[in-house]
Amino acid sequence: MADRPHRGARPAFRGWRARRPFWGGLLLALGGGEILLTEKASLKVVLHIGMQGLAGYLLPALMVLLGLLILFNPSQRLFYSITGVLISLGTWLTSNLGGFFIGLLLGVTGSCLAFGWLPDQEPRVGRRARREQVRSSAHGRAGEDAEGTPGSSVVPGRS
Repeated sequence: MADRPHRGARPAFRGWRARRPFWGGLLLALGGGEILLTEKASLKVVLHIGMQGLAGYLLPALMVLLGLLILFNPSQRLFYSITGVLISLGTWLTSNLGGFFIGLLLGVTGSCLAFGWLPDQEPRVGRRARREQVRSSAHGRAGEDAEGTPGSSVVPGRS
């Protein structure tokens, strides 16, 4: 244990979060939680109680469950996200217009984020880093040309 470097809680959480569609699952679960909270609103605020009341509680509870499943089982994210977007749209009819639109939008956005997440994608290189790469490669080639070594005099452009 002495040879292993000590990692804090924050870097460990960042590593865990990077290996899964964290924001998609979190938004889907928060959308379901928000819809569940609007079910407890006073009767003066409630717009639509829902079909027999059961679906008004069942669909948001499933949204929370799917959000947690996306977080803890990211290998099945495609099925969970498609089911999540359909259930989120179903809350429009069953649960106070999807939790007064807020829970509906959170659920659909989270499901779309989870659907679009790619697990083994290389980190994106920022614009500034790409410019620095082009400058350093152009500077290196210009140095070779000045020394008399054969090299390309063409400066790479945008690709």
